[in-house]
Amino acid sequence: MTRVFITGSSDGLGLMAAQLLAEQGHAVVLHARSPARAEAAKAALPQAEAVLTGDLSTIAAMRDLAEQANRRGRFDSVIHNVGIGYREDSRIETPDGLSQLWAVNVLAPYVLTALMEKPRRLVYLSSGMHTGGDPGMDDLQWSRRRWNGSQAYADTKLHDVLLALGVARRWPDALSNACTPGWVPTRMGGPGASDDLAQGHLTQVWLATSDDPSAIVTGQYFYHMRPARLHPSARDTALQDRLLDECRAVSGLALP
Repeated sequence: MTRVFITGSSDGLGLMAAQLLAEQGHAVVLHARSPARAEAAKAALPQAEAVLTGDLSTIAAMRDLAEQANRRGRFDSVIHNVGIGYREDSRIETPDGLSQLWAVNVLAPYVLTALMEKPRRLVYLSSGMHTGGDPGMDDLQWSRRRWNGSQAYADTKLHDVLLALGVARRWPDALSNACTPGWVPTRMGGPGASDDLAQGHLTQVWLATSDDPSAIVTGQYFYHMRPARLHPSARDTALQDRLLDECRAVSGLALP
């Protein structure tokens, strides 16, 4: 049995992954943005060990969620599933002065990685849209550029891959990988999404638990349990380190 914590798992792919893990006999801890959503998640998966709560748009909430998770004990695997979609039509600023899209999609996984007791496996949800991400990091918060929700989302998904690969280099004793679920018809993906929803949660579960030699790797990016095409800059170690440095500067937290 593997103990798995999944962020953003009150519905959608996160909940689907949790349900599959429970069916396979693993112990699962869920995460929801609010108490109301936590109640709904617990009703959808009564066998979940717990549902932790926290709106990951603020650094204080990120820290609090990490503390909640650590009180549950060390996890074997963490699936960083939480995310905001690409349909944001304007820049939303958090109380910390950050782009909400970047805070939730990138900084939250970083802060949880930095503060949670190190698991054996880490899985970061990215997107095929990361290949259109801008590797430039002079305006991560979109405070100077004219807002473009689709581009801002693609940037964060590139950052998630950089985060996964950067962590893989820093922590050789853990397995850290990224994956894309494909464009699936979830609430985030929308009804016009063309990929198979039934396949969307399988790769992250496989990376979190499988003894398949193909899954026991680190610093890789997958689609449907196969290595997938990466942004040309994704393996630039200097760029990975630049992102980790930016996250450290914003959060005040360094990776152990």
